[in-house]
Amino acid sequence: MSNAEENQPVKPERIDARAWAKTLAQYRDPSNGRGIYEIAVSVLPLVALWAITAMLLMQGYWLALVLTLPAAAFLVRLFMIQHDCGHGSFFGSSRANNWTGRILGVLTFTPYSVWQRNHALHHAGSGCLDHRGFGDIETLTVDEYAAMSMLDRAKYRIYRHPLVMFGIGPTYLFIFKHRVPMGMMGHGWRPWASAMGTNLAIVLAASVIIWFVGFKIFVAVQLPIILFAATIGVWLFFVQHQFEETSWERLPEWKRQEAALHGSSHYDLPEPLRWFTANIGVHHVHHLCSRIPYYRLPKVLRNHPELRDVNRMTLLESLRVIRLSLWDPKEHRMISFRAFNMAK
Repeated sequence: MSNAEENQPVKPERIDARAWAKTLAQYRDPSNGRGIYEIAVSVLPLVALWAITAMLLMQGYWLALVLTLPAAAFLVRLFMIQHDCGHGSFFGSSRANNWTGRILGVLTFTPYSVWQRNHALHHAGSGCLDHRGFGDIETLTVDEYAAMSMLDRAKYRIYRHPLVMFGIGPTYLFIFKHRVPMGMMGHGWRPWASAMGTNLAIVLAASVIIWFVGFKIFVAVQLPIILFAATIGVWLFFVQHQFEETSWERLPEWKRQEAALHGSSHYDLPEPLRWFTANIGVHHVHHLCSRIPYYRLPKVLRNHPELRDVNRMTLLESLRVIRLSLWDPKEHRMISFRAFNMAK
């Protein structure tokens, strides 16, 4: 064996995703009592922070707007509850899951049924190059990008720019795009009922609040909360699938369970952030068994420590993924535009 071969790092054995899917099934049963508790400790602080901020603003204390950031964190947590409802994993009853998801959709500005369908498609085809475009972040291969015109390349680079991805994008998604059933226009009345019903409920709820605090105060409080929460949500979704050693394959090589485990990250956040994000950072386990309630995910890692290091990423390490924009199927990794240009 040559010195070069001896110095090559030894890659850990790839974990068998299909075997783990069976093991994780034991964690799926939700607790209705725990679900009610999780909603209470998320809704009540959000309402309190909203009311305190509004009252202070009415007295002229504009510094109170700093409270919109923790309020946004609680709204992110409510979105994660809505997310679990969409998977049927939050309560034991599908009716309870769906109605909880619909009500929370008014707070998160997200029509529940439309989002639920798109997210289910995302889970069904995550990591499959032949199944892109459903509830995911647009990702091109190096060959696809190379074959584009200069104009189309520019459009993709703009889309991938951090100011668009984490600034303009979240605003457009939650304030405008969610108002109509984008991508489901021809799927009958149900998507329209979900979107329009959510819009009507938002208008009614906003009207009541505006009657008490006024339009200016309502916008001053609600708008930053929604925008902060939207940006956090998009960032989390980006980090969960756009890391360097993620997994993308074409059919027939693509395998759903392999892509679920190895194409999703373990975003190992500090404890307070884990709580506010409802353990969504344990995304590799979630994708492999989406029926596990989020409050059981830490137990999975405690009982099966071998899953902790699968695609593990810390908060500091996650900042490096911002530059990754293209999938290189030859190298089996995400690369930056700079790396693409240097390889030409």
